[in-house]
Amino acid sequence: MNIINFTPQSAFIGGVIIGIAVILFFVGNGRLAGVSGIVNNALVSKKNRTDNFLFIFGLVLGPIVYAFFTKNNIPFLITSSLPIIIIAGFLVGVGTQVGKGCTSGHGICGVSLLSLRSIIATITFMTTAIIAVKLIG
Repeated sequence: MNIINFTPQSAFIGGVIIGIAVILFFVGNGRLAGVSGIVNNALVSKKNRTDNFLFIFGLVLGPIVYAFFTKNNIPFLITSSLPIIIIAGFLVGVGTQVGKGCTSGHGICGVSLLSLRSIIATITFMTTAIIAVKLIG
């Protein structure tokens, strides 16, 4: 990170918006907003959970609306290697099952509830992410 990428105002605003979204999802559905659980329920659950699909739709629509109204080009770089994308998706899926949740479930909802399991999971995936970035970058 350097001073050019240091954006505390937009990070704060984004954090507040995420917090409000998590609260609204919980109040409206009585469930925590863990993205892996929501996607899993949308794809696997036998119950018709329209709220799962609406949540996923909002996750996809949000950056599109932002880019449209701000006229900003959102820099996004991902590999075009299909095997790497498949392996990465598989590892994320395994990790969310082993960890009983994902970064949003543990990092946002669990830590705010002072869940020891979520705090440990968040420390673990943040440390792993920092090491991966240092090794690759």
